[in-house]
Amino acid sequence: METNPRNITWHPSLSHAERTHLRHQPGLTIWLTGLSASGKSTIATALEQHLLSVPLAAYRLDGDNIRFGLNADLGFAPADRTENIRRIAEVAKLFADSCCVAITSFISPYRADRALARKLHADAGLPFVEVWVDVSVAEAERRDPKGLYKKAREGVIKEFTGVSAPYEEPEAAEVVVRSEETSVEEAVVQIVGYLEEKGLLTVGGK
Repeated sequence: METNPRNITWHPSLSHAERTHLRHQPGLTIWLTGLSASGKSTIATALEQHLLSVPLAAYRLDGDNIRFGLNADLGFAPADRTENIRRIAEVAKLFADSCCVAITSFISPYRADRALARKLHADAGLPFVEVWVDVSVAEAERRDPKGLYKKAREGVIKEFTGVSAPYEEPEAAEVVVRSEETSVEEAVVQIVGYLEEKGLLTVGGK
């Protein structure tokens, strides 16, 4: 007979369908990925504000509320980056399962890590929308609001995406926002337009 070495038992609860029926709102995750200074967080904040005004339950997960709390023990080495994204994906999945629109805003540089986040949602029957906020390294470095690219070029910051660490561009993102050509307001309209077209913001897609 198989035993559980951690003595953990899964307790069944309300199904996602039951939650959706009771809350009259579907849940999903909108996963914003892109270089530092691409505008991800600004777009995510504006998107959250828009959805809340609809009103829809929405919550933004980003470095400010994850890296300083749940993932405070992680650095920026490849293994830590992978674990960072895994934890974020699991948290976003819980928000989505609760019938909330989870909006994540992280560089998430590796395709395999983003694929894992997508699979976690797919296995749970939850929608996952990848939004690539595309910007050139040159433009991101020109913006550099926090001076991070300058520090990376000087060698002060190690393993910095786009300078000394890779960013693997998405191959099939549902939405691509060209940051250098698109305002924050236009980006929100673009993302919401996709969600509405796919019926992701209404129960039953209606």
